[in-house]
Amino acid sequence: MRWTVHGERDLYRDQWVHVASADVELPDGRHLDHRVIRTAAPGAGIVIVDKDRVLLMWRHRFITDTYGWEIPHGSIKPGEEPADAAVREAEEETGWRPTGPIRPLIYTQPSPGLMTSEHHIFRADSATHIGPPKDAFESDKVEWVPVEEISSLIEKRHIVAGTTLVALLYLQAGS
Repeated sequence: MRWTVHGERDLYRDQWVHVASADVELPDGRHLDHRVIRTAAPGAGIVIVDKDRVLLMWRHRFITDTYGWEIPHGSIKPGEEPADAAVREAEEETGWRPTGPIRPLIYTQPSPGLMTSEHHIFRADSATHIGPPKDAFESDKVEWVPVEEISSLIEKRHIVAGTTLVALLYLQAGS
């Protein structure tokens, strides 16, 4: 059932995010004052697999005050192709350059009931170490984690970020 949007008003806007209030009519005629978060740019990330290991970053997220393993991921710059953004983010955040064919793994909208965020996730089957991460502030450590440990890390809540979960579970499903 399709909801009808009768209008929106801005609540907040900056270079990263636009928050609006939407007057939404439900199929039964009721109206909601629903919040909408529009992100400035789509994101791109990459799962780099090498010898049954995946390259992950151990990160602190101040919003939830939690630590967890994540794949390299970030915003796509204007005019940049999603695959190129994924490679750039991997280099900047990990110091590893994905090599070989870079191919699409999965596309996800992490929270479509609230925000417009969309993530293009790619896969590479090898990488070359090019030096320390340019964006060393992104994580405490970068490690090659055995793919066989992913389920255990999820159970321990060491992998909780939605896009990382989607990408790694899809990888495990045999993509």
